[in-house]
Amino acid sequence: MIIIKHYFLLPSFQRLWNGRAIARLFLIVMLAVSYLTMISPVSAQQSGVVRHYHIPAGSLTTVLNDFGREAGILLSFSTELTNSLQSAGLNGNYTAHDGLSALLAGSGLEAVRTADGSYTLRGSSATVSQPSEGALTLPAMTVMTSGIVDPTTEDTGSYTTGSTNTSTRLPLTLRETPQSVSVMTRQRMEDQGLTQLSDVVNQTTGMVFQSGGSSQSDSATFYARGFAVDNYQIDGVPQIYNNYNRIFQTNDMAIFDRVEIVRGANGLMNSVGTPGASINLIRKRPTDTFRAATRFEGGNWGYRRAEGDISMPLIPSGKVRGRLVGVLNTSDSYIDREEQKRSLLYGIVEADLTPSTLATAGFMFQEQDQTANARGALPAFYSDGTRTTWGRSDTAAANWAYSKRNGEMVFVTLDHRFNEDWLARISWNRTVTKYDEVLGYALGGYPDKATGAGVNLWAGRWKGAPTQNTLDVYTMGSFSLFGRKHDLIAGTLFSFTKDHTPTYRLWFFDNWSNSIGNIFTWDGNTPTMPPTNDTPIGEWGQDEQVISGYATGRFRLLDSLSLIGGARVTHWKFKRFSENYQTGNITRINSNQDPEIIPFAGITYDFLDNWTVYASYTSIFKPQTVRSENGAFIDPLLGNSYEAGIKAAFFDNRLNLHGAVYRIQQDNLAVALPNNVLAPDGSTAYRSVSGARTDGFEMELAGMLTRNWQASVGFAHNVTEDRDKVKLNTQVPRNTFKLFSTYRFPTVAEGLTIGGGVRWQNRIYRNDQGPARVEISQGGYAVVDLMARLEITKMVALSANLYNLFDEKYYQTVPASYYGAPRNVRVALNIRF
Repeated sequence: MIIIKHYFLLPSFQRLWNGRAIARLFLIVMLAVSYLTMISPVSAQQSGVVRHYHIPAGSLTTVLNDFGREAGILLSFSTELTNSLQSAGLNGNYTAHDGLSALLAGSGLEAVRTADGSYTLRGSSATVSQPSEGALTLPAMTVMTSGIVDPTTEDTGSYTTGSTNTSTRLPLTLRETPQSVSVMTRQRMEDQGLTQLSDVVNQTTGMVFQSGGSSQSDSATFYARGFAVDNYQIDGVPQIYNNYNRIFQTNDMAIFDRVEIVRGANGLMNSVGTPGASINLIRKRPTDTFRAATRFEGGNWGYRRAEGDISMPLIPSGKVRGRLVGVLNTSDSYIDREEQKRSLLYGIVEADLTPSTLATAGFMFQEQDQTANARGALPAFYSDGTRTTWGRSDTAAANWAYSKRNGEMVFVTLDHRFNEDWLARISWNRTVTKYDEVLGYALGGYPDKATGAGVNLWAGRWKGAPTQNTLDVYTMGSFSLFGRKHDLIAGTLFSFTKDHTPTYRLWFFDNWSNSIGNIFTWDGNTPTMPPTNDTPIGEWGQDEQVISGYATGRFRLLDSLSLIGGARVTHWKFKRFSENYQTGNITRINSNQDPEIIPFAGITYDFLDNWTVYASYTSIFKPQTVRSENGAFIDPLLGNSYEAGIKAAFFDNRLNLHGAVYRIQQDNLAVALPNNVLAPDGSTAYRSVSGARTDGFEMELAGMLTRNWQASVGFAHNVTEDRDKVKLNTQVPRNTFKLFSTYRFPTVAEGLTIGGGVRWQNRIYRNDQGPARVEISQGGYAVVDLMARLEITKMVALSANLYNLFDEKYYQTVPASYYGAPRNVRVALNIRF
C-alpha cells in the first residue's frame, strides 16, 4: 500500500532525485530492515490462528510449500529428508500447529519451532532421540525447502536463493561469496513478466540495457559498472564467440530456473576476465513428481504468447525423469513496421544410473525473427544543427530489413559422488548459434528541416553460424586440515568455436543510391534492397580455441574467518581468414596468446551472527577483436579489479543484503569513435585508452521481508575516467535505482498478490555530436510498473502487468535512439496441473 503511494509521488519528485538522495534513502531502508529482522517474522499468535485449508494431495514438498504459504509460517528443511515422500493433503480447519501435526503424522519427521517462531524439519524424535520440547511430530511429506542446500528457486516463491556458484564455482551462500552477486529468481521473472534476457537485465541491480535501435540488433548492449557485458554462461559453461557476442543476449527465459549475475571481473570462471559482469543462466531440471503448467498471455500491439511446461518421472521408480518446455510468441510493436516471432523447444532427461551417479542429457531449439530491424534510430539532428523531434512510433528501418537468430544446443552431463565430501562432473555442450541480419536503417546524414531531404540509408548484410564444442571437467569436495574443514575445486575447460560463412557488401553498393527523398513521408520501401545483397562477395572464417585450467579453495582459518583463493590459466588462440571473390585476395590473421594467469583472492569475516565483511581482488585480461580506424586490432584489455563490502543474511537466508565499493583499473580499453567512424572492414572503429579507472559502489536487498512480502531493491553508482580525468562511456548512466515488491493476501480467494516497482536512472549524454558538434543528452527518468495475480483455484490464476504506469517518454540511449515502450498492459491465464 505504501509502495503505491510512493509511486504516485514519483512524477513530482523524480527530477529532484539524485544519486546521493537515493543512496541515503537506501541506507534508511537497510537500517529499517535490520531492525525488522530483530522482530520475528512469524508472531506467536500466528500459529494459534485457526484457518480453513484445502490443500490437494501431491508431493510433500509441494503440499508443505502450499501449507506454509497459507498458514503464514516459515518452514525450512533439507530436501534430502523428503525427496521420495508424498502427502494426502489437508482439508479442514486447523491452527498452524495442528495442521503440521496432521500433515507429518507417521512420516518419521518432526517440525521444531525455533525462537523466532519459524519451523525447521528434521528426523522425528521417534526415530532419532527423545522428543524435544516444542517439537511436533509430522507425517512424511514433501516440504518447502529453505534454499540453503538446493539453489533451485522454482516453486519457492522467493526473490533470492540459498546458494550460488557463478563467482567461484564453489556452492556458497550469497553472504559467503566475496563478490557482488544478484539473482533473478523464477518467481520474480513470473511476477514481472520477464520473458527475455534483456527484460531481466533491465530489472537487475547495477545492470543497464540500452539499444539505439531494435532490441535484436548489434546496437543492443548490456552494461554493468559502466562497461559492456561480454561474459555469458549457461549452467556455468562459457559461451565463446568474440566476433559477435551480442547473439548470446537472445534468450527466452521460459527454460531457466534463475539468472545469476556476478558484477565485476570474473575471469576465474570465464576463461577471460572483463570488468562488467558475468551472466549465468541456470536451466530448469526435471522434478521428482508430475507437474505441468500452461500460460496464455496477451497484450498491446498484438502481443500473444503461449507456454507449456511438463515434468514427470518417466519410469515408476522415478529413477528416470524428464521435462519438456515449449513457447510460441508473436507480436507487433509500438515501433512502426516492426514484428517479432519467437519459438522455443527444450527437453531434458535425468537418470540415476546408480545411487551415486546421475546422467543428464538435453536439447534446446530457439528461433527469434524480427522484421523491420534497425541498428539505430532516425537522425538526432537537423542539417542546421537543431534537434529533431520524432514520434514514439517512428522507425528508421526499411521494410525489407530483418534479423533472424536461431539457436541449437545439445548437452550431456555425468555427475558422480564418490562419498559425502567429494564429487566430480564432466559435461559436453555443443551450441550452434545462427544469425542472418539484413541491414537497412535511415541514420545517415541530417535532414533538411523544411524538405526532409538529406538522409541516407545504411545497408548491408552479415550472417554466420558459430559452432561451439565445449568439454568441462571438474572435481569438488571438502577436506580436513588443522582441525577444520576446507573446500576445494579444480577443473579444466576445452572450448573450440568455428564459424565459416559467406560475406556480403556493407554500406556502399555499385549502381544503387542510398538517398531517401523525404524522410518525413518515407514509407520504408525506397530505396529498395541493394541488388547484390543476396550475392556473396567473398568468404570469411574464424576459429577460436580456449584451453584453461583452474583451482579454487576456501580455507576456514577461524570459525568466522575464511580465505578464498584461486587462479585460472588460459591459453587463447584465434585464426581468421577472409577471401574476396572479385580480387582473389586472401587475408589470414593468426593470434596465439601466451598462457595468461588470472588470479583471484577473497576474504570473508563474520563479525556478527548475520553480518559479514569481505574483500576481493582479481585481474582483468581479454583478447579483443575490435579494430582501430586504420584496421589494426586493439591490444588485449588488461587491468585489476578491487572490491570490498558488507553482507547480511536473515530468516534462514531468505533475505540477503549487501553493499560494496570497488575500483577498476584498465589499460587498452576500447572506446568507440564518435560519429560512426568505420574501420576498413566496415566495422565500428575504436581507440585504445590506457590508465582508465572506474570507482563505484552498489547496495542491494532481496528476498522475504515477511512470509507473504517479497522485495528487491538496489542502487548502483559508478564513474569511469581516463588518466586525464575525462569521463568515458557517458552514454551509460552513473546512477541507477531499482525496486520491485509484491505482497500476497492468502485469505482472498486462493490468494491475491499485488506488487509494483520502479527503475530510475540519472542523466546520460554524449559530446561532439551532430553537424554543430554539440552535446546531446537524455535527462534522468523513472519508469513505474504494477502487477496483480488472483489465484482463482489451486490450479487456475489470472495475472496482469501494467508497464510504464505514468507513460514516461524517454530515449533508450544517446545520440540517436528509439523511445522506450509507452504504457502497455499484459494479461495472462495460468493453469497448473
